[in-house]
Amino acid sequence: MSVHTQGDQTGDSQNVLEMLDQRPPTSFYWSLTLLATIGGFLFGYDTANIGSALSFVPYHLTGFALGYLVAGASVGAAVGALLAGPLTDLFGRKSLLIADAGIYTVGALLSAVTWHAWVLIAARTLIGLAIGADSAIATAYIAEYAPADRRGALSMLQQWMITVGILVSYVVALVLLRSLPGRAYGIDWRLIFGLGAVPALIGLVLRTRMPESPRWLLEKGRYAGVKKAIGQLGVEVTVEQVERTAAQLRAYEQARKGEAQVSSWTPGVRRALVVVCVFFTFQQITGINVPLYYGPHLLAPLFQSGGHGTTVDAAIAGVEVTAIMTALNVGATYFGFRYIDRVGRRVMSMGGYGGMAVSALIAAFGLGFLRGTAQIIVVMIGFSLFIASFAVGVGGTGWLIQGETFPTAVRGRAAAIGATVDWLANFALIEVFPTWQSGIGLAWVLVCFAGLAVAAVAFVYTFLPETKGLSVDEIIHLYEAQARPTHATGQPSR
Repeated sequence: MSVHTQGDQTGDSQNVLEMLDQRPPTSFYWSLTLLATIGGFLFGYDTANIGSALSFVPYHLTGFALGYLVAGASVGAAVGALLAGPLTDLFGRKSLLIADAGIYTVGALLSAVTWHAWVLIAARTLIGLAIGADSAIATAYIAEYAPADRRGALSMLQQWMITVGILVSYVVALVLLRSLPGRAYGIDWRLIFGLGAVPALIGLVLRTRMPESPRWLLEKGRYAGVKKAIGQLGVEVTVEQVERTAAQLRAYEQARKGEAQVSSWTPGVRRALVVVCVFFTFQQITGINVPLYYGPHLLAPLFQSGGHGTTVDAAIAGVEVTAIMTALNVGATYFGFRYIDRVGRRVMSMGGYGGMAVSALIAAFGLGFLRGTAQIIVVMIGFSLFIASFAVGVGGTGWLIQGETFPTAVRGRAAAIGATVDWLANFALIEVFPTWQSGIGLAWVLVCFAGLAVAAVAFVYTFLPETKGLSVDEIIHLYEAQARPTHATGQPSR
């Protein structure tokens, strides 16, 4: 159903972006969002598949090289996100999403045919470029067309697709290792990497059919393009209406920035950027990627010591258990998707971090005080609840606030800076984890994660404003109000 602008129903002077914000999401919106988030699927698949393949890659790496092989994609992601920001603000969201799919394809194929450890490391760094760029663009793109009252749900599809990608990576690994156990050190690990090229190619083809972001087109003065893009989203407008909306937005921005302030990086924008970056830092340093990246590697010794036989058998058992936890991750993300627009960003994220703190302590207790089957059960429960807490309240919330928080003029660059911080924090944690674990043991590492999660709850309560139900053009006003000296009390705007 289209929203028309004739007669008294809407009025010829209605702001076309308000019409877009009020548009009920149709099946096209959901299809478009799934296509925009196919990079999230590849994000999950290509970052998690190293966990299944690590025990069989025939390159004997330790210390820094081992950490880099696991987290090398994160380095590329940081660079990719940083590059994507100015490029997407200059060339548009759609063109960058298409380029990302092409880079994913090349990186996956190169990982499959690699002939040396450094070639594999380079391939995973290349994949990281696409992951980072996609993570900087996808939620910003979604936020720019999503209706205000369903923006959280649509944006949460990015996190859900990440969890599905992680799960599929472990399912693929299980099928290959169970079907060809004798080829685990041969073709299996190559296929685990290389099959990521299939969804990347699908995304490369289908993303060419996506509409460009109407808000980006409006920012660039391409009014005929705005009319076409909004029409694809089911809202029929005229070029004259688009021009009037552009004039309204120029006046709105001038009022927000002030007569003497010409830069788009106002105090409110800078404050918002700091909040998003700190949220992303906590999202990573609280440890979510330790069980997701290192899960099979960490759990396999528990099964081997329990009498489960050969190294390959123990590794397969570790992959199976991690696959169960990632399936829980997919299911738990549904609840975040379902309730983010009802409960709100602040409550969901505080609950998520609180759950992570408790769950990390449960897993630490199992590792420190139990043995045998009891230890496996308690550690699995702890890790599973840890992942579920993150999935419900933390993972999707981070990407959501990154996409919805900033004004259109700088959304790409600001979102890219946030994504870069996220990936640098991810890399730092995954890189130091082997040394950290060797120094104090996994149980004490988990205790540290619990403490960081408690600190994250305090940060969210103090600094993150609630943005549910607001348009993306209204959200920055919350941060502008917080940035004014008269509101510098540290209390969040509600």
